[in-house]
Amino acid sequence: MLKDIKGLVVNSFPVGTRKIYHTLNRFLYKGNNYYCPICEKGYRRFLPGPDNIRSNSKCPGCSSLERHRLLWLYLTNELKILTSEINLLNIAPDYATQTKLSSLPNVNYTSVDLDSHLAMQKADLTNLPFEENMFNAIICYHVLEHIEDDSKAMSEILRVLKPGGWAIIQSPIDDEREKTFEDFTITSPQERKKIFGQEDHVRIYGRDYFTKLKNLGFNVTEDTFIKKFSESEITKYGLDKNEMIFFCTK
Repeated sequence: MLKDIKGLVVNSFPVGTRKIYHTLNRFLYKGNNYYCPICEKGYRRFLPGPDNIRSNSKCPGCSSLERHRLLWLYLTNELKILTSEINLLNIAPDYATQTKLSSLPNVNYTSVDLDSHLAMQKADLTNLPFEENMFNAIICYHVLEHIEDDSKAMSEILRVLKPGGWAIIQSPIDDEREKTFEDFTITSPQERKKIFGQEDHVRIYGRDYFTKLKNLGFNVTEDTFIKKFSESEITKYGLDKNEMIFFCTK
């Protein structure tokens, strides 16, 4: 019952209620075993991830997951986003990183999503309402595995990205799978979860993900940024040591 209420608060309630929930959690879980670089607080433990599959996954104080914390560390350490003047598009934003990014005075921040109430604008990734070469930075983080026409979505990201700009186009990859698997006849949430791992996923990307991005016009770097952290730091920050950053430029 408590788990269901927590999920409802974090995923469905307005921002004001989220703030109350997170403020309370920062007190309840305060400690020194773990540290979230996004909300900059220490905790005695992190909460389980979605479906309780991963322990110490979700930050109690901002609801960030492993991938969000790695993204934030990459943005701040490698891309110097705290000081760079950036016109940034965030596609399907999560609460934690959007809260941080939208508060930075040097970042002209825009977020879009077709359904989420977190986004500033409602927009379809396969038909973005922006002019060509509009943004010099784009974040599309764990989104494309939800979209049937992912080629069109990738092309739209390239279209609105300025020459010389960068995009982090991140999706979960099965390194043991050479080719991406998709089957659009699978439509029920139960079957999708069984086959693709999540109810709203429509494919499992293989190693050809990088080739697809390159063929559409991106320059792609598979950045093993995670290797810059020690085992103790990976545990402290609650990171996934198998996650890499897909850094794309135009």
